Amino acid sequence: MKSDFLKYQAQTTPHPLSFEVDRAEGSYIYHKNGKRYLDFIAGVSACSLGHQHPRVKAAIHKQVDSYLHVMVYGEYAQEAPVQLSKLLASLLPDSLNSTYLVNSGTEAIDGAIKLARRVTGRTEIIAALDAYHGNSYGALSLMSLEERVAPFRPVIGDIAFIKFNCEKYLERITTKTAAVVLETIQGGAGFIEPQRDFLKKVKARCQAVGALLVLDEIQPGFGRTGKLFGFEHYNVVPDILVMGKGMGGGMPIGAFTASYENMRLLSDNPKLGHITTFGGHPVIAAAALATLQEITETTLIEDTLKKEQLFRTLLVHPLLTEIRGKGLMLAVLTPSAEVTSQVILKCQEKGLILFWLLFEGRAIRITPPLTISEDEIREGCAILVNVLDQINM
Repeated sequence: MKSDFLKYQAQTTPHPLSFEVDRAEGSYIYHKNGKRYLDFIAGVSACSLGHQHPRVKAAIHKQVDSYLHVMVYGEYAQEAPVQLSKLLASLLPDSLNSTYLVNSGTEAIDGAIKLARRVTGRTEIIAALDAYHGNSYGALSLMSLEERVAPFRPVIGDIAFIKFNCEKYLERITTKTAAVVLETIQGGAGFIEPQRDFLKKVKARCQAVGALLVLDEIQPGFGRTGKLFGFEHYNVVPDILVMGKGMGGGMPIGAFTASYENMRLLSDNPKLGHITTFGGHPVIAAAALATLQEITETTLIEDTLKKEQLFRTLLVHPLLTEIRGKGLMLAVLTPSAEVTSQVILKCQEKGLILFWLLFEGRAIRITPPLTISEDEIREGCAILVNVLDQINM
């Protein structure tokens, strides 16, 4: 399978890990050779309830037995996407009551950009330096790292940048600005949290000039930070909320949520202002609904903060310089990118799956399933510390 994978399937890096997956269950992935690996990554934050969660599987099976795709998005009323959108509205602030379901987080970012321009009649979009919102052309346009953007120019225009957590940049938000798009917690940059009420101050500036605040919760959302959505930690409510990854419990989905008054603008002048064939797919929506129900009807969210403290207690070592993030969205930093890569690869050899962050080479990503047990956390941290002991500086 590995040779066919490398030959026939398009690759994203010159040297992919090429892990041959046999099956996955709970917090473990099983290799074709029979070896079991503890998963501290959860599909890069996507498998929020671990692998093969029974509630998600049951919802998928039930929907498959009824119908699959029946009509382009937004024309037919289908129970799973309707109930998912309704439940989201009941859990979010009153101003966030209308959800557009799409296929991924990056597609949701594109939809949010379009909606912001449609609502305000303006074109300028402001993003943060070192942000990562996805790789479709709209989302890629919000990336400041020129070496990643340059090969694909021209991207969409009228994009400006501010520095995350730097108040002096707020004056760049003006009456020309349609929206400011920020990750609630910067992901690829190293799991950087907002400081000193930064998000609250951005929202105030947006309100002062008539711009919208778009918060990207693709990674922090769905319980990962100890709240259902990360923005709940920071006393701010976005005008448009973007979500994805952990929303589907391992199935591909994204969404953007705004007020009904604003969202309806995408349905007229022009009609079909935003359209997707497979967004809101009933099987995927059923999985997402089951995921959201499980997260909100159990103690998983509050347990996330307890598990964070266990990680912080166990991951103490001279080669670990810092632990960033919140809940089960953690980045453990080593002195160098070289050390980090050694640790990640050696841990995989010993049965622990870790991964990198996009821009911060020193960071080891730790984003396990929310369902991970304390014993599994102890097991994985013991492997990680043991590997660190073997690193020669």
